[in-house]
Amino acid sequence: MTQAIHPPVFVSGNAAREVFRWEDAIRALQKTYSLPLRAAATPPRTIARAEGTWLRTLPAIPPGSRFYGAKLMGMAARSSTPGVEYVVVLYDHETSRIAAFVDANQITGFRTAATSAAALDRLAPHRPARLAVLGSGLEASMHARAFAAVREFSEVVVFSPSEDRRHAFAEAVTQDLAVPARTAASAEEAVEGADIVLGAARSRDEQPILYGNWLKSGSLVMSIGSTVPEQREIDISVVERSDLIVGDMLEEVLEQTGDMIAASHAGIDFHHKAISLADLMSGVHDERVKAASAPLFKSVGGGLQDVVVAELILTKALEAGLATPLPVAFETKH
Repeated sequence: MTQAIHPPVFVSGNAAREVFRWEDAIRALQKTYSLPLRAAATPPRTIARAEGTWLRTLPAIPPGSRFYGAKLMGMAARSSTPGVEYVVVLYDHETSRIAAFVDANQITGFRTAATSAAALDRLAPHRPARLAVLGSGLEASMHARAFAAVREFSEVVVFSPSEDRRHAFAEAVTQDLAVPARTAASAEEAVEGADIVLGAARSRDEQPILYGNWLKSGSLVMSIGSTVPEQREIDISVVERSDLIVGDMLEEVLEQTGDMIAASHAGIDFHHKAISLADLMSGVHDERVKAASAPLFKSVGGGLQDVVVAELILTKALEAGLATPLPVAFETKH
């Protein structure tokens, strides 16, 4: 039996960044999603709200793992120091005890990009590709790096409303990934001729930023920017064009994201085109995947991804001596 973690430990954001590797996270997520997943083990997120204060909880019990737990985040309306703090609390399957608290600020970006890359690795042909990136923020940056861990890129083209930020993004991609990168003056220009299109920047007024007639035949769309009913990223024409839709939390993707709600209101029937990320990883739809000429991946994120990546980081932090033992002891109810 593996040695128990006692007392519980804390893994800081700096420690998480030091031990994290894209390849490790992508393979861990692919392995987890390929195993049988019970719906009760990966329930939808819950959000408590009261007078402007909110608390979000994303629990999960990953199959075949040592740890289970939940990510928590919240913000108080009356706070004098506005901002959101994230934590993943991990429980040990072998002892039922709280094993660790992992700073999850970086984990959210890590797990979202690693999950998208895990899907891209199953959806994109194994050949050099041209990547278009709509957005220049943290999520866009992490996705470019995660994608580069599983595919070779001949060029990366980026558009975002801020000229300075898109130039900085292109320079960082060229320097960090050794991939030719340039900017585009519009989203349409960036997308032209792209093999893979990443949507990682909702518009400020929640209008679509990507349209189906911009996309070349055979291109893969990865959309991460519309995760709740109020948000928009891709136009309904992108949904209509798609012949295969993959969702990480399929019911939430299809029923609770602004893009899909808009497509449904427009009379577009897409449920028959949709499969879950678990089905993609398990291979049960391999023939459909191979036949798809216009695949779309949409992500809303889930606790399973948080817990899998947090476990990976905890394990590596313990091996590297970067986990801090806490001077606490929880009472156990028998």
